[in-house]
Amino acid sequence: MPHASVPPPSHTVPHLPVAALCALLAVLLPALPAGPAAAQEAPGANGVTAGPNASRTYAPPSFRDLARTQVDTVVNISSTQVPQASGGGRLPEGMDVPPGSPLEEFFREFRNRQRGGQPEGGPNGGPENGQGGGPGSGPGGLPSMALGSGFIIDPAGLIITNSHVVADAAEISVTLHDGTRLPAKLIGSDAPTDLALLKVESDKPLAAAHWGDSEAVEVGDWVVAIGNPFGLGGSVTAGILSARARDIQQGPYDEYLQTDAAINRGNSGGPLYDVSGAVIGINTAIYSPTGGSVGIGFAIPSSLAKPIIDQLKDGGKVRRGWLGVQVQRVTPDIAESLGMDGTRGALVTSVSPDSPAASAGLRQGDVITAFNGKPLEQMRELPRLVASTGIGSDVPLTVLRGGKQESVQVTLGELRNEPQQLAMSGSSGAPRSAQPEESRSALGLKLAPLTPGLRETFSIGEDVAGVVVTEVDGGSVASQRGLDLGDVIVEAGQEPVATPADLESRIAKAKEQGRKTLLMLVSRGGDLRYVPLPLDGNKG
Repeated sequence: MPHASVPPPSHTVPHLPVAALCALLAVLLPALPAGPAAAQEAPGANGVTAGPNASRTYAPPSFRDLARTQVDTVVNISSTQVPQASGGGRLPEGMDVPPGSPLEEFFREFRNRQRGGQPEGGPNGGPENGQGGGPGSGPGGLPSMALGSGFIIDPAGLIITNSHVVADAAEISVTLHDGTRLPAKLIGSDAPTDLALLKVESDKPLAAAHWGDSEAVEVGDWVVAIGNPFGLGGSVTAGILSARARDIQQGPYDEYLQTDAAINRGNSGGPLYDVSGAVIGINTAIYSPTGGSVGIGFAIPSSLAKPIIDQLKDGGKVRRGWLGVQVQRVTPDIAESLGMDGTRGALVTSVSPDSPAASAGLRQGDVITAFNGKPLEQMRELPRLVASTGIGSDVPLTVLRGGKQESVQVTLGELRNEPQQLAMSGSSGAPRSAQPEESRSALGLKLAPLTPGLRETFSIGEDVAGVVVTEVDGGSVASQRGLDLGDVIVEAGQEPVATPADLESRIAKAKEQGRKTLLMLVSRGGDLRYVPLPLDGNKG
């Protein structure tokens, strides 16, 4: 008869008091061997358990020392704008709506904008200046107020801010971090770079910030902003440098630093610091579809700001070099039509009479590829280089002319009125028509010789020669490239055209040469720009 299996004898654990068990565990645990389980760390403050090879070196740094030493150098700025003589911010008659109407919110926002309280982002969420309130008058012609930030750059009371914060101001007040309120005097401002310099009088030296080197900061480095967002003075935010050399279409000298450090309305004019506490930028604008920070802010780099502030300090105004050309970007189509290998440089669309460029022999159609020995990677570099070069300096230019590289020596003048112009980009609208006799068609355009009647119809100056556009096919590449009714084609293939037959001849010649595009010089309202048109009519 088989034997039944017998269960192994059970081991009993004596019943010990809780205190005795705790004492026994305290003795036994240190003697246990160190294994993988013993190597694991306890959960951190965020409840996440670190791995066995986790390093503590990636913890973000504390900015308390920077904040403690620099917060006294940052000030709040309020400026009162002169009320407008008329309009006064009042709504036109008939714009009041009853409570609860669907239009009530619309008109409430309209009134808010009239009072200077518009949100940051434009209609498309574009870059906007980050001031507290825009210049203009309040309701009933009352003065409006703009709020912003600034920082002390000299213990004697010199303060830097944005030009748009104090634009058209009748009164400017500065509030220090300790609450002291001081009247400020505008020493000078520079609208193209959006910088302004103020002066306050204090009975004691003021804590001052110091300049840093914006060129030494790299993308990914920590940065800190201090300012007066929404009137909340002394606010400290941190982030990284997100990008460099941003062109946000705010002026001819755009070279913004981009950061994700929170910047909001009222931060304009405040400093952007590196981790050592040096000022590497002046916070100026944000990109926001909501009116608040979405992590895309822009600051004027210190390398651009410092020379401007030095000039404002010395003379209250900025003097810039002047070349006297109108330029536009070299696109791939333009490069192909000119036989260029790349898109580097700035294409000259016009040369101002009696300008340094005219005296040096620069010509329409030249491509400036280097300025004072510095290659031009992009067109927008040229205005900034010219402006920052000393007036009266003899500067060598490298130009591409007729497929050949030449050197031109130019003596810069002084820019007195408008900033150095950039060629305007065209805008296309609904196709329109005004067909005279002898019109001919080419590349989606109907063209006619310039007659006295057409000059009068389209307000074309007597100094403009070429063929006039009388109709644009709405589905053509010409319409896509912005050509419109009344435009005058002055050149094609860098040769003058006087009749539609001339243009047809230039088209045939370009095709014989194996060109894919034809470069045309177009005049609109007296402004010139180059437009490349594909010869096969393909929109791309």
